[in-house]
Amino acid sequence: MGNQMDRLSHLSYAEVPTVDPNGVDTDDGPRIGVSYIFSSDDDELEDGCKNYDQRDEVECAVYNREECIYEKSAKCANLEVYSPENLLNKCKAGDLVEFVATGQYPHWAVYVGDFQVVHLHRAEIKNSFLTDASQGRRCRIVNDWYKLKPLCAEVVVQNAMEQVGLKDRELSWRNSESFASWCRFGKREFKMGGEIRIGKQPYRLKVFVSDKQSHVLEFQSLEDVIMEKRRNDHLGRTAVLRELAAHFRGVEEMKSEMGVNQPPPLRLLQIR
Repeated sequence: MGNQMDRLSHLSYAEVPTVDPNGVDTDDGPRIGVSYIFSSDDDELEDGCKNYDQRDEVECAVYNREECIYEKSAKCANLEVYSPENLLNKCKAGDLVEFVATGQYPHWAVYVGDFQVVHLHRAEIKNSFLTDASQGRRCRIVNDWYKLKPLCAEVVVQNAMEQVGLKDRELSWRNSESFASWCRFGKREFKMGGEIRIGKQPYRLKVFVSDKQSHVLEFQSLEDVIMEKRRNDHLGRTAVLRELAAHFRGVEEMKSEMGVNQPPPLRLLQIR
């Protein structure tokens, strides 16, 4: 299983399965995303990696069938970040807080009042001061990114505080975002194994390539979507676009070798 965990943790877009079992993407169909059953991410901040560049943000949306349940984009959300000290003046109990640094997994927490947050960190649910949890990262409130009905603030805080001290195999969440989101929205889909991975893929992750172009992956569970979305955040926009460009080049070469007649490829990606 260890080898399987390693492979699922390091897949690139070039290795992601396609809808067509022959390995050829259709022009109008989304691709099937990776199932992260055996994988987890590490949102521990690496030494010397506290910078943040908003230009490298990966903007995206998540759909459950036809309903948009999540969106992070400059058009619909405030992507501005603050120092931990300045954010404290804006926080209210029950808020979701995201800590960000370029090249790192984002770290999510629930603000519970008195300058403190509850968060999943190093396989344990901890109650920490917000300034300590930030580890020097910039941060922002992300209450509105998930388009789900939130629980009342008192219940959100209660959900978070009741989990403090859980660790390792006691945990029901794969990462800090899933835990914090479960506290705020109470949906079992944020938990490990909260959905059965059978049948069609009801979730779609739409990565915004430009104002008019996007790339879509399908998933069987919200848990898997979150893992892929966080992987993209960790890589950054430039690296994700390079992966996509490499994938499309590979698909066109494969179609050419197989003699598949296709219209001229879309010039989707221009790395800036």
